[in-house]
Amino acid sequence: MELMIDDLSGTAIQQLIMEHLTDMSSQSPPESTHALNLDGLKHPSVTVWSCWESGMLVGCAALKEIDNRHGEIKSMRTAKYALRKGVAGKLLDHLIHEANVRGYLRLSLETGSMDSFEPARKLYESRGFQYCQPFDHYKEDPNSVFMTRSMKS
Repeated sequence: MELMIDDLSGTAIQQLIMEHLTDMSSQSPPESTHALNLDGLKHPSVTVWSCWESGMLVGCAALKEIDNRHGEIKSMRTAKYALRKGVAGKLLDHLIHEANVRGYLRLSLETGSMDSFEPARKLYESRGFQYCQPFDHYKEDPNSVFMTRSMKS
């Protein structure tokens, strides 16, 4: 698998992001859906990586800089045809590495509280993320779970 910074101009990545947005809106009410659309992902504070295998897009993930010491994971998605092949783990490991390179002291995320998000929560737990209070602009929400981990300094 090869990861590369993506400018979001390709059809494949745009379709994967649209699939992500559609799926997130189908599982959470609008006020609890925090996924970034294409314009949000193009903001200068956000870097998006796409993950490719044999010329096929298998996943994507983004890292948003909250400030120079705190990053947030956004838009982590594995293509349906690539589920359970280690794509999410590779993307997450890359984001953790990048957060360390950037000198972040903390890396956080928001994900769903529903059963369908349990595999994602278990993956985050396996990489040292712990449950926490809402961070940055988030508010308490029964449809959301917040997780964070300290980084190497």
